[in-house]
Amino acid sequence: MDPRPVINVEEHIGKTVGRRRPPSKPAEMQLVLNSALKSQGHKICPKGVFRFHSHEEADEWMLKMMRPRKAN
Repeated sequence: MDPRPVINVEEHIGKTVGRRRPPSKPAEMQLVLNSALKSQGHKICPKGVFRFHSHEEADEWMLKMMRPRKAN
């Protein structure tokens, strides 16, 4: 028995599900996202490697870091 190719490039694709298109202006989309996050007081978790003794401790830390900060 011959091995079958993984992808048949000659096969006709009969149906496409979904019609998502890339944004027309991705730079503007990033600016809107940045301003929204800044206005809500959200910050991304600090960068680096963090070690925890348990998953529960890691989850608690993640939730604490993701909470909106109060504006001073």
